[in-house]
Amino acid sequence: MSMFGDSLDQAVHKAFTRPVPKSAGAQMRYLVRQLKGTGAVARMLQISRRTVERYVKDQIRKPRPDLARRLEDEVKKRWQPQIRARARERAATTDGIVIDTRARLGYTAPVGTTDQDRIRHLTVALPPRYAARLFDAREQGAGDERLREIAAEALRDVYFQDGGRRAGSLEEVRFTDVEHIEFDL
Repeated sequence: MSMFGDSLDQAVHKAFTRPVPKSAGAQMRYLVRQLKGTGAVARMLQISRRTVERYVKDQIRKPRPDLARRLEDEVKKRWQPQIRARARERAATTDGIVIDTRARLGYTAPVGTTDQDRIRHLTVALPPRYAARLFDAREQGAGDERLREIAAEALRDVYFQDGGRRAGSLEEVRFTDVEHIEFDL
């Protein structure tokens, strides 16, 4: 489970203008249209072509849990690609992204300063450059560790240093023990 990646995906899914198909038959029909055939869908979902055809005709209505999860994930991955691209572009160029997190945050600073880690609940609007970096890293398949590093750097610049107006000697922000993370466009 990718906590940061899933949260970024959820933020983009909020931009959808139409709901994602709910029933297994509707989801399967959508995938058959997208992949232009039942064979490709069957290979992707690792089921038989005949099973795909039965879902398309609504002869099977309730998939087993693992298939239901894979089916929903594949549909969401392909649903409204232009809307998804537009939302990412807007966040990366003009609007930025909002991060809401409850995690252990601390920082590395010169001797004599208070740098103790503590649990904080932050809701911070990040500038577009960090939204672009987060989305680019997600597109390139970066894991949670890399996304966490980018978010920590963004929190350092925006929250702790206030855009360069304070804490100029702050070196690194420690962002650990994440209890909750949510991104919003």
